[in-house]
Amino acid sequence: MRSDNPRSEFTARYLIETVDSLERAAEIVAGEQSSGTFLSLPGETDELKKRSRARVLGVTELPSADAPTLRSAFSERRQRPKAFRRGEIEIAFPVDNVGRNIPTLLATVAGNLFELGEITGLRLLDIDLPLEYAASFPGPKFGVEGTRRLAGIFERPLIGTILKPSIGMSPSETASLVDKICEAGIDFLKDDELIADPPYAPFEERLKAVFPVIERHADRLGRKPMYAINISGSIDDMRRRHDLVLQAGGTCVMVSVNWCGFSAIEHLRTYTDLPIHGHRNGWGLFTRHPWLGFDFLAFQKLWRLAGVDHLHVNGLRSKFWEPDDSVILSASSCLAEFSGVKPMMPVFSSGQWAGQAGDTFERLGSVDLMHLAGGGIMGHPGGIADGVMSLREAWEAAVQGIPAAEYAKSHAPLQLALSKFGGPR
Repeated sequence: MRSDNPRSEFTARYLIETVDSLERAAEIVAGEQSSGTFLSLPGETDELKKRSRARVLGVTELPSADAPTLRSAFSERRQRPKAFRRGEIEIAFPVDNVGRNIPTLLATVAGNLFELGEITGLRLLDIDLPLEYAASFPGPKFGVEGTRRLAGIFERPLIGTILKPSIGMSPSETASLVDKICEAGIDFLKDDELIADPPYAPFEERLKAVFPVIERHADRLGRKPMYAINISGSIDDMRRRHDLVLQAGGTCVMVSVNWCGFSAIEHLRTYTDLPIHGHRNGWGLFTRHPWLGFDFLAFQKLWRLAGVDHLHVNGLRSKFWEPDDSVILSASSCLAEFSGVKPMMPVFSSGQWAGQAGDTFERLGSVDLMHLAGGGIMGHPGGIADGVMSLREAWEAAVQGIPAAEYAKSHAPLQLALSKFGGPR
């Protein structure tokens, strides 16, 4: 806490663009998201304000814009301003306004403030919670350490892949593919987000077909490949599917977190005996516009509170829009200290292969991650086993500080990968 105010408070930091002064806009946001409204009411007494009104902690001005980023009919009804002011604001909210309630926490830091007429651009940059408040939320049950224990993989990244084609395979075809991937020595494999319980491959039939294959390879390998099977669905469906995975000997479940929602994930966390692999599909909707939505820094903290153990962060030089700096910042934030909440394992994926290992390690400075490659493993010219080995060799080189091209001279799978996919970029 950075205040002498006796209230317990949490803070939120925003990027803001407004037709008003930054100071007034900050006060409007603080009032709207706590005890105030668009006009003064007799019920908001000085005593109530002292107890419940949010406080503006700081305002930092940035260069203004000549035109609004987002349209506001409210501002259009007024005289058009000559400039739209931009800056960062920080607001403190009383913990007692919210309590242990993630939906209300979201409604407070990311609710109707996006709708305010005076605002023509707004982005939640970060949140910060007192230790005792953060401790009241579930948090990850397994995180990095628990995931490593279940996977039996230590002191290096978990090397994984995605079952492809994304959709269309029958349960027996899926099991056959899993057999080949496990035969290759994979650490981790996952469903695509597009499959959960379709008529052509019902969840229970897929489960019954795949898990005996995984158990057989676990006996051979002395460790069980971790399979994040997609259990996304209603709250009741997810509980039933989780229990079936647990009974089958599974060690992970995957959920499309944005579409199942915070309450569903928090509910799953109350009974899960398996790590929750958080797939963030749809994330671009919340973040791609620089003056709207969320920064990943705030996004990952909210999912950590709910209990997610792994969260996707894209990958370096991926097929998606995101710059590499943003990917590394996202992954670093998953591992960073946050009010005593257990860190999550960042999941690098999308257009990944052995060539990104060196840069990923150099920039992240950690091996506490999953590195998932689809074509980089399945499309390796030496076959799936060489695809898996090429990533392991690339990470061996990275950790030892040896250029991949040099290490590849004595490691054929890595050499083949460099030849096929174009070398480290």
